[in-house]
Amino acid sequence: MDWMETLVVVVHVVIAIALVGLVLIQQGKGADAGAAFGGGASQTVFGSQGSGSFLTRLTTMLAIVFFVTSFSLAVFAKQRAEVAGEAGIPVVEESAAEDAPSIESSEGQSQSAGEQQGEDSGLPELE
Repeated sequence: MDWMETLVVVVHVVIAIALVGLVLIQQGKGADAGAAFGGGASQTVFGSQGSGSFLTRLTTMLAIVFFVTSFSLAVFAKQRAEVAGEAGIPVVEESAAEDAPSIESSEGQSQSAGEQQGEDSGLPELE
């Protein structure tokens, strides 16, 4: 793995952990009802408007960076797969017997042209 891919993976993992933490820190929409019964002092840490806008913006920015790193990792994986394909890894090709048209026999079973000529495909017969 080259240094750029390693850097993107590290950033991706750090952003993922930060996103989980930020989502867990944020208050739900029903939490405002609790502030009416004496919990309003907790919002003074982030200013008079509370932590909602700051944490929402930070979560949005981290989510954008997360999607960019995800896309970058997909591009790296695609390039690595293309290099592996060019390296001479054998590819499974279909045989000519599978490409032959099937012909209905007198019993109503389908047989390919290769099987009718007496070739053994190595597969058991279906009953």
